[in-house]
Amino acid sequence: MEYSTLVTREVLADHLDDPDWIVFDCRFDLSNPDKGRQDYAGGHAPGARYAHLDHDLSAPKTAHSGRHPLPDPDRFVAWLRDNGVSNHTQVVVYDDMAGAIAARLWWMLKHWLGHTRTAVLDGSWPCWENAGLPVEDIMPSPRRGDFQGRPNPEVLIETEALVEALASGEWKLLDGRLPARFKGEQEPLDPVAGHIPGALNQPFTANLANGHMQNPQTIRHHLDYVLGGHPIGRTICMCGSGVTACHNILAMDYAGLPVARLYVGSWSEWITDPARPVAVAA
Repeated sequence: MEYSTLVTREVLADHLDDPDWIVFDCRFDLSNPDKGRQDYAGGHAPGARYAHLDHDLSAPKTAHSGRHPLPDPDRFVAWLRDNGVSNHTQVVVYDDMAGAIAARLWWMLKHWLGHTRTAVLDGSWPCWENAGLPVEDIMPSPRRGDFQGRPNPEVLIETEALVEALASGEWKLLDGRLPARFKGEQEPLDPVAGHIPGALNQPFTANLANGHMQNPQTIRHHLDYVLGGHPIGRTICMCGSGVTACHNILAMDYAGLPVARLYVGSWSEWITDPARPVAVAA
């Protein structure tokens, strides 16, 4: 069976010794970039490899990019092969934030590179650990895969195209940051607070109940309410740097909805040009 959105802890536990399954630990703290790797070294799911948001899942930040631009696709595909990923591999990703970080790797594999056999662990690391499931602190044995991936530009939108899309009135923009950041009441990561004028707030936490993904019907009803009936297929997702926005796309996918586009640069790229407008409050 192929898993392409979520996988339960029970299913993952049953496949820990399956050579066709690869697990990635994506734990990461935006305010302390070394913490995730340290937590991984202290204990992780058996066989899990570590995926660092800054080093593995992003290219270096530039003066005109957001904080987490996409990596060079050839380099990223090579990294996946070095970690044992092949076209037939079932990939499972997890973090300790209900999928907020792991969804970035999920999106990169499934939607950007077309590796559909990719799923996020529902409930994340706390769900696994609290259930008393196996944990180890050793590095997994090296494996070599032969994954062949090709980037799909249709799942992305760049800043200039975003401006045109919003001006047309045919697209809606969903910002996945928490309400206080969206409203500009606080900004712990970027030098400017606020949001893109016209954006709607869909914090990734709205997809969750007790650390698990909401049921598909609840997700569909909530998004329909937020978007006012606007079609999901004409929707763009963003956040602070193109990471937690992927959780909103994961929720849409899980609910059987069309795939929204991702504005990878997101707020941290938008504000690199002081001429771009900024809105505050809802």
